[in-house]
Amino acid sequence: MIKAALAKPIAVIVALLGIVVFSVLALGRIPVDIFPRLNLPTIYIAQPYGGMTPAQMEGFIATRYQNQMLYVSGIKDVEVKNIQGLCLVKCTFYEDVNMAQAAGEVASQVSRVLSYMPPGTVPPTVVRFDASSLPVGELVFSSSTASLGQMQDLASTKIRPLFSQIPGASAPPPFGGNERTVVIKVDPDKMKSYQLTPDEIVNAVVRNNQVSPAGSVGMGDYMVMTPSNSVLDKVSDFLDIPLKQGVGPTVFIHDVATVEDGTDIPVGYALINGKRSVYIPVTKSADASTMSVVSALKAKLPEMKALLPDNVQLSYEFDQSIYVTQAVHSLAFEGGLGALLTGLVVFLFLGDARSSAIVILTIPISILAAILLLQLFGQTINIMTLSGLALAIGILVDQATVVIENIHQHQEMGKTKARAILDACEEVSFPLLLITLSILAVFAPAFLMTGVPRGMFIPLSLSVGFSIIVSYLLSQTFVPVVANWWLKGHAHTEPHDLSLLPDLTKPRDIQQEGYENRHPKEVTGFERVKLRYLHVLDKLLARRALVATAYGLVCAAVIGVCFVNIGQDMMPKITHSKQFQVRIVAPEGMRIERTEDRTKEVISLIQQIVGPQNVGITSAFVGMTPSSYGTSALYVFNSGPNEADLQVNLAEDYKVKSLDALKEQIRQAVHQHLPDVQLSFEPIELTDKIMSQGAQTPIEILVGGKSLQDGESYADKLVARLKQIPYLRDVRINQPLRYPTVQVNVDRERAAQFGLTPDGIAKSLVAATSSSRFTAKNLWLDQGKGFAYQVQVQLASQNMKSVADMQNLPLVPGQLRPTLGDVATLRTATVPGQYDRIGPRRIVTVSANLNGQDLGTATRDVNKAIKEVGAPPKGSIVELRGLAKLLTETLGSLQTGLALAIVVIFLLLAANYQSLKVAGVVLVTVPAVLAGSLLLLLLTGQTLNLQSYMGVIMSVGVSVANAVLIVTNAESLRLRYRDAVAAARLAGAARLRPILMTSIAMVAGMLPMASGLGESGEQSAPLGRAVIGGLLASTIAALFVLPVVFAAVQRKTSFTSVSLDPDDPASASYDGNEAPITEHSLTEAEMA
Repeated sequence: MIKAALAKPIAVIVALLGIVVFSVLALGRIPVDIFPRLNLPTIYIAQPYGGMTPAQMEGFIATRYQNQMLYVSGIKDVEVKNIQGLCLVKCTFYEDVNMAQAAGEVASQVSRVLSYMPPGTVPPTVVRFDASSLPVGELVFSSSTASLGQMQDLASTKIRPLFSQIPGASAPPPFGGNERTVVIKVDPDKMKSYQLTPDEIVNAVVRNNQVSPAGSVGMGDYMVMTPSNSVLDKVSDFLDIPLKQGVGPTVFIHDVATVEDGTDIPVGYALINGKRSVYIPVTKSADASTMSVVSALKAKLPEMKALLPDNVQLSYEFDQSIYVTQAVHSLAFEGGLGALLTGLVVFLFLGDARSSAIVILTIPISILAAILLLQLFGQTINIMTLSGLALAIGILVDQATVVIENIHQHQEMGKTKARAILDACEEVSFPLLLITLSILAVFAPAFLMTGVPRGMFIPLSLSVGFSIIVSYLLSQTFVPVVANWWLKGHAHTEPHDLSLLPDLTKPRDIQQEGYENRHPKEVTGFERVKLRYLHVLDKLLARRALVATAYGLVCAAVIGVCFVNIGQDMMPKITHSKQFQVRIVAPEGMRIERTEDRTKEVISLIQQIVGPQNVGITSAFVGMTPSSYGTSALYVFNSGPNEADLQVNLAEDYKVKSLDALKEQIRQAVHQHLPDVQLSFEPIELTDKIMSQGAQTPIEILVGGKSLQDGESYADKLVARLKQIPYLRDVRINQPLRYPTVQVNVDRERAAQFGLTPDGIAKSLVAATSSSRFTAKNLWLDQGKGFAYQVQVQLASQNMKSVADMQNLPLVPGQLRPTLGDVATLRTATVPGQYDRIGPRRIVTVSANLNGQDLGTATRDVNKAIKEVGAPPKGSIVELRGLAKLLTETLGSLQTGLALAIVVIFLLLAANYQSLKVAGVVLVTVPAVLAGSLLLLLLTGQTLNLQSYMGVIMSVGVSVANAVLIVTNAESLRLRYRDAVAAARLAGAARLRPILMTSIAMVAGMLPMASGLGESGEQSAPLGRAVIGGLLASTIAALFVLPVVFAAVQRKTSFTSVSLDPDDPASASYDGNEAPITEHSLTEAEMA
C-alpha cells in the first residue's frame, strides 16, 4: 500500500479530494438528532368507549385484546391500562421482529376481536409508537376573543391536516378544547312540567335529524339530484323540533331546552401561562430527525398562520430542537477545539510546523470520511456518534504522529528523505495495523448487546471504527505522500547523543556504572527527559517483584474503593436544566375546575420561588383527554379529572444552581399551602424521556396479585417502607383506587311493574348525567365548512348536583312518576379509577423520585426494602421496572462487553505474538485504566453511566495501543539480543516521546469536553473525564510498569519460536543448514 501510494501520489490526492467532496455533501444531508434510532418495537391499540367505567373497559374490552394479541407472532408482552372511556393496550415485541408484518397481524387480530365487543364499539386506533416518538414542541393557539371550541375546531380542521406535508411529523388531536358539537341543553324543571323524559327528547332529535342519501331523477337532458332536508340546515332549526303532538299545544325543543353550537362536555383543559388555551403536540416519528421535523414545521408556520382568523395567534413553544442544536454544536465545538489543542501539543513535541500540519490534516479528513460512511450505513449525527468522533481524535493523532515521528528518526540516521519515509512507514505499518485491530476489538462486543445498550453503542462503535480505519489508511498513503512534499530533506537538528544510551554488549553492572557516570546536563531538549526517564526505570527494573506486586495491589485497592463508592446512572444528571415537568395529583374524583384552580396555585407558587420574571412559559393539561381522541392518551395520560401535567420553561437568563434543590423548594411550598395535593416530577428532557421508555419516575415497582386487593395491600406496606428512605421523594401508588361513585342499583321487579326495563332506565340516566352522544349517534353537517359534527342531548349541569336530583329524574313519558328513586337505590361508594393488567394479573404501581442520589444506590436500597417488607401473597409478583430495571440490564451488558473486549484483544494479541505471556503483558495497563478512570470520576463527583463507560472502554483501547508499541519493540529486541531487561529499557526509551506525545495530545483534546462548560457539558463531561483519568494512569503504567513486567515475565523465556515450520530458522524444528542467530552489538541506527 505504501509503495503504491508513493508510486502514484496524484491518484492518492485525487481520491482524497473525492472523499472530501462527497463527505461535505453527506454532512449537509445526514439527519441530526439527539439520540440514535433505538429499536424499541412497540404497537399501541387505543380503544375508546365513551361512558364506560374502568371496570367495564377491563372486563368487556381489555381482556379480549389481551387474549387475542397472543396470536401475534413475536409478541413479548401485552400491558393494558383502563380508565374511564378508554382502554390502552401496549404490545411490546422482540427486537428481531419484522414490525411491518407485526403491525399487519395486530390489525388483523383487532378486526377479529371487534366481533366479541359490546354493541356500539367503534374500531380502535392502532399506531406504532415507541420512546423515540416524542413531542418535539407545541403549536400553541391563543386568543382574547375566540372560544376554546372555536380554537379547537380551527386547530383540527385547518392546521392539523397540514402535518401530512411535513416529512417525519405527526400530530395527535389538539389538546385543551373539545370536539365541536351541537348541544341541546334540557332544563330538568321544564322537562318535568311537560311530563317528558330525557330519552323521549333524544328520540325526537334522532327522528327529525336523520342522514338520508339523495336520489336522482332524469329530467330532459339532465340527471338531477334530489336531496332532502332530512338533516337540518342550521343549528337554530333544532329549536323547532316537535316533542309532543296531539291533544293540547305542540311542545317544541325551545320550550324545554336551549341549543348552542358548542362542544362536548369538557373533560380536560389546557393552560398556557395559566390561561385556558389549545395546543397541538408536534411529534416526530421514531426514525425521523428532530432537526428536520422542526425546521420543516417552522417553514410551514407562515402558511398555517394565514389560515387562521386575525383574532387567533399561533406560536411554536417548548422547542426541543434547541437542546438538540446546542448539544450537537457543543460537542462539535469541543471536538474542534480538542483537535486544535492536539495539533498544538504535536507541534510542541516535534518542533516542526510542517510535520504538525500533516498530523492535523488527517483529523478532518478522517472525520469527514467517517460521516460519509455513517450516512451510507443509515446512521445519524447524534450525541453518540459525535462522542465517538470526539473520542477518535486522539487515536487519529496517534497513528499519524507515530509515522511522522518515525520518519524523523530515520532521517536522523542519515537517510535520504525518500528512503527515510519509505522505511519508516513500512517499519510501523504492521504495529499500527495491530493497534487499529485492537481498538476495533474494544468495540466489537457492542454488536452482541441487546436493547437500549445496543442501540446506543453501535452508532458510537461505527463512528470510532470508521474514523480509525480511515486514519490508518491515511497514515499509509496520505502521510508518506505529503511528507515527501512538505518535510525538509535534512536530518533533525535536535541533539541525539547515542553514546548516552546503554551499551548492550557490556555486562549489566558496567552498563549501569557507565550510565551513572554520565550527566544529563551534557544534553538538552527531550534527550534530557529521556535520560531522567531511564534513570527512574533502572531503579524500578532492579525491584521487579516489588513494583509488580505494588502495582497490582494499588490498582485493586483503587478499583475496589471507587467501585463501591461511585454512583451509577443511565445518563449523566442535568443539574442546571431550565425546564421541568411535574404531575399534580388532587384528591381522587375532584372536578376538573377544582383541579384547574390547584394547578394555577402551583404555578403561582413556582413564580414566587423563582420570580415571575424568571418563568418563561408554563403549559399544563388538566383532567383527561376526550374518549373520542383515544391516541391523545399516548402523549398525556391522566387517569382522572383530578390529575394535571405541568411543564415549566424558565427564562434563558435565569441561572439554575441545582434543579434538585429547586424541585425540593417547590415540594415544600406545595405541601405547606396545598396539603391535599401530591406532586410527582417527571422526565422532560428528550434524553430522559427516551431512556425512561414511558416510565413516569426513575423508580417504578409493579405489584401484581391474584386480586387487586392483594396487590393493594402489599403496595401500601411497600409505600410505608419506601418513605423511610431519606432521599426518596413523591412516593405514591399511581393508580386511583378510591374513586368516588354513586352506585345505581335498579330493582328489576319494581321497574317491570312500571313497564320499565334496565336498558331504558340506563339511557335516560346517561342522557341526564352525561349526554346522548354514547347512546344515540346523531350528526349535523356544516355545509359551509364541509365537516359533520355530533348532536347530543344533555341535562344542564347546574341542575344535576346531588343524589336527590338524580333520584327525581322522571322515567316514563307523560308522567311525573315513577322517578329513578322509585325503581332504584342510590348510594355513594368508592371504586378503582384505573385498572392495569399485565398477563393474568391486575397491577398496582408504586413510584418514587430521587433527590440528590444516584440511581444505582437507590436501586439497591429499594430492592433491600422490598425484601424487608416480606414475601408477597401467593401467586403475586413484585418487579422493579422503569429506569431502574434498564440501568441494571445496561450496566450488566456494559460490564460483560468490557470483559469480552479485553478477552478479544488478548486473543488477537496472542495470535499475533504467538505467545500468551506476551499478550498478557500488553494487558498489564488495563487495571491502570480502570483505576484512573474510576478515581477521576469519583473525585469530580461523576457517576458510572453510559457516557463514562464509553470513556473507560476507549481508554482501554488507547492503553493497549501504547502497550503494543512498547511490547512489540521490546520483544523484537529481546529475540535479537537475548536480554529481556535491556530490551525493556531500550524499548521504553525508544517509545517515550511517541507515547507522551499522543497521550498528552489526547488529554488536551479531551479537556474541552471534560470541562463540562458547553451547552451539553453535563452530558459529555463524564466521557471526557473517564478518558483523561484512564489515559493518565495507563500512560504512567505503560512507561514505568509495563517494561518491568515484561522484563520479569520474559527474562527466562526461550528465544526459539513456537513455529513448527522446519524451514523457519527461528523454529526449534528447523532442519536447514543456515547459521543460527547469534548475539551482536547494536549499531547506532538500531539504537535509534
